[in-house]
Amino acid sequence: MIDERSTAFFGLGLAKATRAPVAILSTSGTAAANFFPAVIEARYGRTPLVVLTADRPHELRDTGANQTIDQIRLYGAHVKWFVDLALPDATDAALRAVRSIAGQAVAAAQDGPVGPVHLNVPVREPLVPAIRADELPPPDRHRGDPWEGRPARRPYAAVSRPVHAPSPHAVRALARDLRSKPRGLIVCGPQEDPEFPQAVASLAAALQYPILADPLSQVRCGPHDRTLVIDAYDAMLRVRAVAETPPDVILRFGSTPSSRPLADYLARHGGARQIVVDESATWADPLRVASDVIQADAGPTCEALSAGAVRVSPDSEWASRWLRLCAGARQAIGERLASFAEPFEGRVFTQLSQILPDGAAVYVGNSMPVRDLESFLPSTSRDIRFVGNRGVSGIDGMVSSGLGFAAAGRPVVLVLGDLSFYHDMNGLLAAKLHRLAATIIVLNNDGGGIFSFLPQAQYPEYFEQLFGTPTGLEFHHAADMYGASFTRVEEWAAFDDAVRRGLASRSVNIVEIRTDRTRNVELHRRVWAAVDEALQPLVQTR
Repeated sequence: MIDERSTAFFGLGLAKATRAPVAILSTSGTAAANFFPAVIEARYGRTPLVVLTADRPHELRDTGANQTIDQIRLYGAHVKWFVDLALPDATDAALRAVRSIAGQAVAAAQDGPVGPVHLNVPVREPLVPAIRADELPPPDRHRGDPWEGRPARRPYAAVSRPVHAPSPHAVRALARDLRSKPRGLIVCGPQEDPEFPQAVASLAAALQYPILADPLSQVRCGPHDRTLVIDAYDAMLRVRAVAETPPDVILRFGSTPSSRPLADYLARHGGARQIVVDESATWADPLRVASDVIQADAGPTCEALSAGAVRVSPDSEWASRWLRLCAGARQAIGERLASFAEPFEGRVFTQLSQILPDGAAVYVGNSMPVRDLESFLPSTSRDIRFVGNRGVSGIDGMVSSGLGFAAAGRPVVLVLGDLSFYHDMNGLLAAKLHRLAATIIVLNNDGGGIFSFLPQAQYPEYFEQLFGTPTGLEFHHAADMYGASFTRVEEWAAFDDAVRRGLASRSVNIVEIRTDRTRNVELHRRVWAAVDEALQPLVQTR
């Protein structure tokens, strides 16, 4: 990788794909500073990165030496652990120390909540090995590998990630309370534990609680039990009578979902018991409505609660009502989408749900794409993984992140807006240099489409310059420069064909859909009106 900013986001995407720490390396000075956006995203998005920054030797610090800045704790509180290494030394003690520190770095990155660590590595010129092999300390010939003193491919310090189990006393007390509360909901936000979907499905079955599942929770889609999954809650909670339906208790797992109607629902019913399960001491509760916090891993907590929360004769009417409303909303959405003669951004995700194969992944951009994913993606039994940079929800680094994810070998469809694509077009170089395959869907409404939904749109004299920010770029030129294929589609049969061809290809394929920002707002509102009309008869009969 050539561009450090792109490198860091590429590593971020690869770490998400493998669910394991990835090391990224830079030279000194501003090169290291270009890692900062991805480091911040890794911290708040709970992604394990090992950041290695080269530095000038200690005697050149604060002397005006070239390419020398203060790199001590460069990333501040945005990394979990920092070490300023000693200058390289070929002594046995120095080698043992650096090997041990490397193991500690991997351990710190993986310990919950996972995140980035920073090793600063000062070196003297000429920055090439100056020690001959026969000058290294003699190897330990009693442990397998005669050179490294260890069995082949075994790390110097093998680290296993700990499981943060919940307190048995807290689980017993909560399970006892939940048995007496039939009107409960489970909210699942973005998370990456592959064992969690089945664990939370079992808990929902025991309690007969509907699951409001963000796609990035990995619960909305997959081969696990999805009987109680509500996939249309974003549309349902826009209907006043549904939003006013009070729950007794809400169990919350994962990060905060992006849905504003869901956030409004949680705030509206702040008097209900809201239990947040989070392994971190800084738990996910931006609304400050949590009444209980269980500081533990989500999967083991679900399993422990399931064992003690089964009701002898569960009242399933509460769950049945949510499922009926969900089915009505999903049908209304489908019918309204089918009536649109023009391309509609939200329909991209309903189309993808029909054509993506088992084992594929969707890497979704921020602003409108992630919200449309939450609104319009129907549940499916196919094993599709949904990923995004939701730590701080920036639009930068998305191309590099998606290609980093693709480097792990899984078929990837990256869906992002035109501004996100523009911000990281240079990320396409990684695909050209390393022959990566990915399908990139660019939703091109020539600007920041999300702002058209906000109050700023009521000030047209300032809106385009400050919020709409049109660029007028023709992205096929970028595709030509980086050797990617480019297709602009105007109807859904062509879209499906382009995505299928992209998934079968061994290169990068860019699929562009052009829409109008103002028209996009109008079409969204038509969908919500259709859902409201469809649900009125259902909410009036309890």
